[in-house]
Amino acid sequence: MKNLRIIFFLAISLLASAQIPRRCSSPPKYPTTRLRSRFSRRHMFDSGQKVYYNCVEDFVPHAGNLSVTCIDGTWTKLTLKCEKKSCGNAGDLPHGRLQYEGHSFIGEKVYAICNDGYTLKGPKYMTCKKSGWTGKFPTCEEDMTCSTPEVADSVGSNVSFHHVGEKVTFTCSSGFMLDGPQQITCGPSGQWEPKPPRCLTSLSQGGCGTPANIKNSNTNLADRFITRTTFAPGEQVHYICDVGYRPVGGSRYRNCVRGQWTPLLLKCERKLCGSAGEIKNGYFIYSGVEFGDTATAHCDEGFHLVGRSTRNCMSFGWDGRAPFCEVVECEEPPEVTNAMKKGPVEGPYKYRSVIVYECRRGTLVGNKEVWCTKNGTWSTPPTCREITCPPPSVPNAAWTRAHLRFYQHRDAVTIDCRHGYTRVGVSTVTCGNNGQWIPSLPKCRHT
Repeated sequence: MKNLRIIFFLAISLLASAQIPRRCSSPPKYPTTRLRSRFSRRHMFDSGQKVYYNCVEDFVPHAGNLSVTCIDGTWTKLTLKCEKKSCGNAGDLPHGRLQYEGHSFIGEKVYAICNDGYTLKGPKYMTCKKSGWTGKFPTCEEDMTCSTPEVADSVGSNVSFHHVGEKVTFTCSSGFMLDGPQQITCGPSGQWEPKPPRCLTSLSQGGCGTPANIKNSNTNLADRFITRTTFAPGEQVHYICDVGYRPVGGSRYRNCVRGQWTPLLLKCERKLCGSAGEIKNGYFIYSGVEFGDTATAHCDEGFHLVGRSTRNCMSFGWDGRAPFCEVVECEEPPEVTNAMKKGPVEGPYKYRSVIVYECRRGTLVGNKEVWCTKNGTWSTPPTCREITCPPPSVPNAAWTRAHLRFYQHRDAVTIDCRHGYTRVGVSTVTCGNNGQWIPSLPKCRHT
C-alpha cells in the first residue's frame, strides 16, 4: 500500500512538471549574423517566443527565415543565409583584360593586365568597397612613334619618325606666315601635340583671321581651328554644338570670302532625355526633360526612398539609376498591461498592419485597434483600467440597486425621489468611462 502511494504522488509530480513549458537561455550565435539589439541583452525567454536576426555588416540576406523560436527550452535552428555584398562586373578593358581576385566581394581587388604592345595608364587595380569599384578606371595605350609631320611651304625635320617626347620646330618659306605653334612634341598616343601648324599667305592677300564664336548660339568653333590665326581665301571652317546641345538645322560651315567670314546658320537646341524611369510605389517630379533639367523621386505614403533621389539630364541622358521605394516596417507592437493582442503573429509588420487589443481585466480605454503608421511607429495603444463610480447619492432620494462602496463601469441604477419631492433630471444613470455617472445625477425638489 505504501509503495502505491509513493508511485501515485510521483506520477502527480511528474504530470505537473510536464505541464510547465521550459524557458530558453540566450539564443545561439551563427556565422555572418547578429541578434537584433532588443533581444541581445536578455538572458531568458518564454517558450513560444520568437527572436530575430540580421546579417552582419557587408552581408545581405540571401535565403531562409529571419527568426528562431523557443520550444520547451530549445531554440529552433536559424535558416537565414547571408552572403557578402558584391560589386559585380567592373567593365571591359580595351586592349587588355581584368583579372578578378575572387567573386567581386567587398575588400577584393580586380587587376588590369594590358596586351602586348600596350602600356598600362592609371592604377594597377581597383578595390570593391561599399560604394562600388573605387579608383580611376585604367587604360591600355599603344606604344607608338610619330611620323614626320608634313607642312607645306615650311622648313622642318627630315627624319622619317620621332620617338615620344621629341620636338620639331617649323619655319615658313618666304612669302608665307606661320599659322599655329612653331614647335610641336610627339605625344604618347603617336600624335603630335599640339597639332602641326600651317604656312599660309598673309591677310593682305584676302585671307581671314580666326573666326569669333557667336554669342548665345550654343555653338563653338571645332577644336582643330581654334589655335590658328590666319586662313587662306576660300578656306572653310566648321562649328559644333555645345555639350548637351544638338544640331536642328542650318549649315555648320563658314567660308573665308574676301577677308570676311560668311554668317553661321547652324541652329542648336538642348538635348532631350525623356522619361527618367518608373518607380513602383513612387513617382518623379520633373523640372523638365531637357539637358540641365532634373527629376526628383518621391515615394507614396508608407514607403521610403532607397537610392539617390535626384537624377540630372546630361548630354548622354539621365545620370545614375532610378531609385526604388521600400515599404515602411514597424517593430513588434507594444505590450498593454492586462490585454491580449489579435492580428499577425510575427513580423514583418508593414505599413497599415493592424493589431487588435482585448482586455483580460478592466475596461479598454482608447482605440482597440493600432496600426503601423507611415513613420514606422505604431499608433497610440489603448489601456485596460479598472473604472468605478462612487455611490449615486442624491439628497431626498433612493436608488434601486444594492448599496455598494463602488460601482463597476457600465453599472446602471434608477433613482426615485421620496414622497413629497419631484425629480429634476433623468431617472437612470450609468457608470461612465471617466468614473462619473452619466448623464448627471438628478435632483429632488420639494413640491
